[in-house]
Amino acid sequence: MLNYDPSDRLPSLKELPDSDDTPVDNELQKSIPDLLRSVLAMVWADSMDWFFGIRMGIYYDPNLPAIVPDAFLSLGVKRFYNENLRPSYVLWKEKKLPILVLEVVSQIDRGEYSTKKAEYARFGFLYYVIYNLFRCDKPRLEVYKLFNNTYELYDGNPVWLPEIGLGIGIERGTYLGIPQEWMYWYNQQGQRFLTPEEDKKLAQQEVQQAKQEVQQAQQKAQQAQQEIQLLRERLRSLGVDPDLI
Repeated sequence: MLNYDPSDRLPSLKELPDSDDTPVDNELQKSIPDLLRSVLAMVWADSMDWFFGIRMGIYYDPNLPAIVPDAFLSLGVKRFYNENLRPSYVLWKEKKLPILVLEVVSQIDRGEYSTKKAEYARFGFLYYVIYNLFRCDKPRLEVYKLFNNTYELYDGNPVWLPEIGLGIGIERGTYLGIPQEWMYWYNQQGQRFLTPEEDKKLAQQEVQQAKQEVQQAQQKAQQAQQEIQLLRERLRSLGVDPDLI
């Protein structure tokens, strides 16, 4: 896949189309990857050697159209090239296959469990994740890992991905003000990472709690001062100068 002849004239990023104007089938196909990317931006804030693409073309052959998964994760590549960001992901420039590809199934079958699965295995993507919110009789989340050019299904929720250093799974939560089942990243202990909304809310709660603790401390100090003043006045009423004690 990555063996390109350096003598070939391969097109650059600017020469390749970055959109085919195909609409997204389902709002979840953008919202779920958005959530995953926003959490990664917090968890890996100090790291610049990863890239998470959403509905972006992956070019693998200069003579063929790009493949466009709903999302993909690459490690060991530049997070940003410049302020204009990537228009697409070109393998002969990046020289790194995405380690994970994600498909969020819409109500229209697009071959996520058949043709795309076989295609992604052929490309050699290590992990293939499929999420289908509308599935009832089978697991809504399926995480596959490539073994001997074939995808094998992992059990569990969340599923730990050692090569990435994160787990991925689903649970009910609220994102963008929408309460429903969402996909999240997890640590090795199975604890999920907070979304930016949750992190902001938690920070606000901690600030509010700190303010309340300061107010309580101030009230206690004020009450203690009042008690001392009452005691001084009581001593004076008994003919005792409190300053001489």
